[in-house]
Amino acid sequence: MKIENFNSGTWESGYKYKYFVPAYINHLLEKASLKLGELNSFSRFVPDIDTFIIMHIYKEAVISSRIEGTRTNIEEALDSQEPSAPEKRDDWLEVNNYVKAMNNSIEALKTLPLSCRLIREAHKILLASGRGERKTPGLFRTSQNWIGGASISDAVFVPPAAEKIGDLMSDFEKFLNNDGLNVPHLIKIAIAHYQFETIHPFLDGNGRVGRLLITLYLVASGILEKPLLYLSAFFEKNRSLYYDKLTMTREKNDLNQWVKYFLVGIAETAEEGTATLQKIMQLKAQAEEKILGMGKRSATAHTLLLGLFKKPVASVKDIQNITGLSPKAAGDLTAIFEKAGILTEITKQQRNRVFAFKDYLDLFADKK
Repeated sequence: MKIENFNSGTWESGYKYKYFVPAYINHLLEKASLKLGELNSFSRFVPDIDTFIIMHIYKEAVISSRIEGTRTNIEEALDSQEPSAPEKRDDWLEVNNYVKAMNNSIEALKTLPLSCRLIREAHKILLASGRGERKTPGLFRTSQNWIGGASISDAVFVPPAAEKIGDLMSDFEKFLNNDGLNVPHLIKIAIAHYQFETIHPFLDGNGRVGRLLITLYLVASGILEKPLLYLSAFFEKNRSLYYDKLTMTREKNDLNQWVKYFLVGIAETAEEGTATLQKIMQLKAQAEEKILGMGKRSATAHTLLLGLFKKPVASVKDIQNITGLSPKAAGDLTAIFEKAGILTEITKQQRNRVFAFKDYLDLFADKK
């Protein structure tokens, strides 16, 4: 189901009046659960699945950060060289901090519950450098913030006063980990995301942490075995609806519309995720066919290919590190990959050239 085709319900005729019948929410829950199940099942049959998760996280980092105003694209984010221009540098840092925060949090879930401690640690990494480093990384706010407007007097939304944050976040943590609630996990994380964004517990970075929490909850609850689903692209594509549904919940106590929107996002994103994994497998098979024709270089070429699935933007130095080859041999293999159509030179310069695995990057291109 596409959000633009979403039907909230229908008007039907009674005797001398009409009444509104909302769409059945259980159908949306079933569809979202089914699509998530398909994504989870398909991921089990993908060899080296962790290799391909890296790009999913980078795509999420780029889009989630872009919602907050950064302008780094995925190729720039994957470049191991930090940009020299200050504005580019801050964008690059924010995106790469997001990747670190997600990876650290996924690892932490192996020994910790999804808790305020884990959330604060993710925030600390997220704002460790760049524009947010002065916004008390890892600490809940002790002053008032607001959303939209030049000042608090004309703000679009004013979150709770700072002295209420401790109790609200303690309640939030209990809700996340309350296994006694008779609420489906997808409804629970929809409510949790709304609650977190409404509390807005940090001075900065609330949107990014709130979106990151969705994936962490799906993994922590066992709904997903691997962190393969990210909703930032869906939220960005339907940004006005995203804010409208959150506002409607706050102002009209209408949680249903938010939950419906969220479930449509889960179903659509999970379906796209499964399709992306299928395309990755096809691309991998095609690239491996090309490598088979590289003779004695085939084994090293295969090592490079797997490295490119982890880091599809690379310099000759990076390729040397992946393969363990000498500078000349790494340059020769790079040229062979160029000729085979696997790598494309993207810097258009004689020195410090950077190459991209374009066919793979294209699978993670924005679909607006």
